[in-house]
Amino acid sequence: MGEVRVDFDQVRRDWTTLGARDPLWAVSVAPDKRGGRWDVDEFLAQGQHDVARTRSWLAALGLPTEWERVLDFGCGAGRLSQALAEFADEVVGVDVSVPMLETARALDLGRRRPADGGGTCRFVLNEAPDLHVFPSGSFDLVYSELVLQHLPWRVIAGYLAEFVRVLRPGAVALVQCTTRPMWTVKGTVWRIAPAPAVRLAQRVLLGYPAPMLMTAVPAARLRAVVRAHGGEVVDTATTREPATHWVSSRYVIRKLAGER
Repeated sequence: MGEVRVDFDQVRRDWTTLGARDPLWAVSVAPDKRGGRWDVDEFLAQGQHDVARTRSWLAALGLPTEWERVLDFGCGAGRLSQALAEFADEVVGVDVSVPMLETARALDLGRRRPADGGGTCRFVLNEAPDLHVFPSGSFDLVYSELVLQHLPWRVIAGYLAEFVRVLRPGAVALVQCTTRPMWTVKGTVWRIAPAPAVRLAQRVLLGYPAPMLMTAVPAARLRAVVRAHGGEVVDTATTREPATHWVSSRYVIRKLAGER
């Protein structure tokens, strides 16, 4: 647990810096958007697109596409929280970065109210490598996109177990993880360069306010953790993402009936 805490604290420091310096770009990295150049409506439209894609996938699997209570894990600036709130009574966005949460609250304020037909968003600071602030069986959906890929494996494994715990029996989590680097020049660097060298290059050569870790999670490893904690992977979609030079997988995870 001590090593997990050390890993978690490093991530929290990095993302506090990123959230303070350039929150929208840190959530959705694009070379032409650095320095506060994201248009807010364009940024939030990305979240709407991702949620629409997810709802279509869930509908094809015969799973619910509207919810009472949703957990947006690693909500950042609330890109997905606002989109999910159109289909839920309440969305709880949780993040480790105070500046990110401040941005999320500011973007949400006045942009979507229950009177407009959507649910409410609530943003919560998480200061531990677990979700003990939420009771077991308290969410109908857990959604995590572009988040776990930036965490060390020990922290990812703990959160996967927590996702299953906080779901109600039969409810699902939509989880995205990077699977492996592509065989591009930058992808090869991710494959062979040690983590400290990558962190230094991001800071010195690329000028990142803080490094962004990328972690490969093989599908078999994820499935094993989910299974050990009372869940099952219902479906998987794997895509190549040239912008990041990684192969990414998205999983629909269901909590087994009878599990607490």
